[in-house]
Order: sequence, then structure tokens, then C-alpha cells
Amino acid sequence: MFNKLLKLIVISAIFYQTPVYSKSTSFYDFNSRDLSNYFSGIVAFENRDNSDALKFFNSSKVLLNKHDSYLKRYVHSLVLEGKVAQAINIIKNSGNQDNSDFFEAYILLIADNLKKNNFIKAEKYLDQSLKFQSQNRFNLVIFETLRQYIFTFKNKKISSNEKNFGNISIITQAFQRCYLKKKNTRSSFLNLINNPNGDYSRYIFFYINYLIENKNINEAKAVAAKLEYLNSSLLLSQSKSWIDSDKYKEFNKIFSCNNHNDIISEFLFLISNLYSSQDDFEKSNFYLNLSNYLNPKFILNSSLVAENFYLNKEYQKAKKILKNFDKKFEFYYWFRIKKETQIIIKEKGYEDGINFISSKFNKIDDPNLKIVFDVANFYKNSKKYEKAIDYYTQIISSLGNETDIKSDLLYRRGGSYERLGNYKKSDEDLLHSLIINPDDAYVLNYLAYSWLERDYKINEAIEMLEKAYSY
Repeated sequence: MFNKLLKLIVISAIFYQTPVYSKSTSFYDFNSRDLSNYFSGIVAFENRDNSDALKFFNSSKVLLNKHDSYLKRYVHSLVLEGKVAQAINIIKNSGNQDNSDFFEAYILLIADNLKKNNFIKAEKYLDQSLKFQSQNRFNLVIFETLRQYIFTFKNKKISSNEKNFGNISIITQAFQRCYLKKKNTRSSFLNLINNPNGDYSRYIFFYINYLIENKNINEAKAVAAKLEYLNSSLLLSQSKSWIDSDKYKEFNKIFSCNNHNDIISEFLFLISNLYSSQDDFEKSNFYLNLSNYLNPKFILNSSLVAENFYLNKEYQKAKKILKNFDKKFEFYYWFRIKKETQIIIKEKGYEDGINFISSKFNKIDDPNLKIVFDVANFYKNSKKYEKAIDYYTQIISSLGNETDIKSDLLYRRGGSYERLGNYKKSDEDLLHSLIINPDDAYVLNYLAYSWLERDYKINEAIEMLEKAYSY
């Protein structure tokens, strides 16, 4: 109802403006159907209903060269629907250059020319985008990083005039050296992976990829052997699985340092992640779809699109993306099952969700511990603590070392025992967890409040709380 009211107000404002104003903005020549479709598109676009927005914009294409804002919104809608090639063609065929004078238009034209190996033309469009670099905080990073990459692709060397963007520059340098087959590529990746100023574990995948491309299979195996399924990302878990199964060719199927499009695709994926971390899911999906345009082989990256749609409560769109992950991608297929379960829980409740994931889990032969861990967490969150305890116990029994992973599992199982009123076993698990990691604020806090609620060891509980809140 509100959307219809907003549409009526906007259209009324257009039709009842003065003749001078109408002529100056070109609306004087538009018919009511074009305007109605256009403003319906704006309302849908602003409400993040991009599919409807695109339908309305497609019905009002007469405005392409007559209204400055139309082409920008239309191009954005096309890219958000994954129609990147069509968006590029719209920009290239625009009869009004002013309409296509916006930052994302130049980025699309740069991507188009990179895909055609035309580095000179890509550089030309990059120069034209210079005026937009101060428009927001990410534009300058995008501009300068693309400038560095295009210089490397065109001249087969690294520019001596590079701006420093901290860790992004470290990532850029690693990929530049990898592309140029520099001897110090290995040290660049290791410096990145071991950087103490953030989590750069994603780049272990690219390091393994580099090692395999250079026939260093044993070193690639050694790197993968250090990974733990339980605390690794989706990409690294899938990488470890490929290595453990001797499926080395899978890496080159989705990425190669020798391919400049793959490298720029990964950079755009990084930008997409930065926007996603700021809850700007629209911009995130824009750059993610552009990343996919340059390297459609890296289908695993679309997990971020599904996550963005889920967080934005666009569940049908999320489910459509999730269908990309079949059983040949073991961990991404399980990610699909988990996300579909979460959607069922949102739409129908925990009981239906837990029934769905249980039925899928029971069909898996010899499930990986990471999958067992996820099922245990689902049972715990749905308050089926006995089942959760069974699965946590299964994992704990398989772990020999007193690691942080084991500490976390003991915390989760101890919390489940506490919910069932089995305080003896709960205390045993939580205290064991603190023996492994005595400074874990979550465990200290949980155990302390459990004791206080039972009027048990009051002084020790207060000391634990003080220690927990000191971190």
C-alpha cells in the first residue's frame, strides 16, 4: 500500500510541475505508461526488489537516452540479476554519454576489455573513472588496485609507483608476482597467510593452487595436512578434501594465476566481501556478479551471493543460488543443506528445519566431522540436547590432542548437559575446557553463572566473572 502511495505521489509531482521545469528535465515528452513503469521500477529498486525493478525498467527503455538516472538504475538492475554482458552492451550503445558517466559504468567497461585482452582500452576507461575515486572510500582502492594490475598485465612487470593500501596491497603484490612467475611468489603468499593483522586464511587456497601449478605436489600436501576440517572455511575444507582425495586438477579448473581475468575476479570478490561486511548487500552482489562474469569457473564464490540474499531475507533468491552446489562439491553441498535448513526454520520453524537436515544427514555415508559438528549445533539450537550430546561426544572421542577445538566442543557439550540439569557432567566438561584454555571468557562466564544460579562455590564463581570481564 505504501509503495503504491509513493508511486502516486512521485508521478503526481512530475505531471503537476511547471512547464519550464518539465522541459528542462525532459519529462514533458514522456507518456504516462513510460513514467508509470519507470517510477514503479524506482520503487522496486529502492525496496531491493530487483527482479520487479528490472521488469519495469525493461518496459520503459524509451527513457534510456532521455533521463540521466534511468540508465544507471537499469544497469545496476541488470548486473544484480547476473546479466552483466547485457549491462555492458547497454552502456556501449548509449546515445547519451552523460547518462553512462558513472563509476560502475567504467568498471563494467574495464571488465569487458580485460575479458577481450584489450589492456590499452581498459586503461583508457580506468583513466576516465579517475574523477569518481573520491566518491566513496572504496572507489579509490578499486581505482588504484586496478591501475596496478592493468600495468602488470600490459607491461609484464610491477610498477614502481604503487600506492600502499596496507593488506590489500600485500594481496595484490602476491597475485602480481604469481602472474609474472616470480621466484618470490612463494614468500609473498606465506607473508600474506601468516600476516598477524587479520585472517587471510582464504589465500591458503591460492598458495596451494600455485604449488600444484608448479608441480610441487608434496608441499601442497604438507600445507593441506595442517588444515583442520572443524575450524576451516568452506573453501579450505573443500581444498583439503581435494588434496586428501588426490584430486589436484580441481584447483586449476576454477582458478589460475596465469589468467588475468581470474586474478581480477578474485580482487572483485574481495571488494564484494568488503561491502558485505558493511551490510551493503546490493553493492556486494554487484561486484560479486561482476567477479563471476570474469571467472564463471569459480562457482564456489556464489556462496556469498546466497549468504547476502539470506541475510537480506530474500529466501527464494538464496535457494536459487544454492542449487549451484551439487554433491561433487562436498562441503558446498553441505553449506546448501545448512542454508536451506535455516530458511525452513525462518519460514516454518525449528521442528521442520531439524527434520529436513536430519533426513539429508542420514543419507550421507561416513560424514566428515565438520558435518557432524554442524548437525550437533542444529540439535543444540533446537533444544534437542540429548542428540546434540551424542554428536559432540562422537567428535570429542576422535580428537586426541588438547586443542582449542576440543575446548570449544567441551564447552558446547557442557552447556547441553547444563540445560538438561546434569550439572555433574556439565561441570566436568566446562572445567576440562578451562584446563585447555583457561582464559576463555565465554566458558568462564557460563560456568560462573551456572554456579551462582545453584548457590554453588559463590566466591570462585565471582572470581571467574571478574576474570572473564577483565578481557
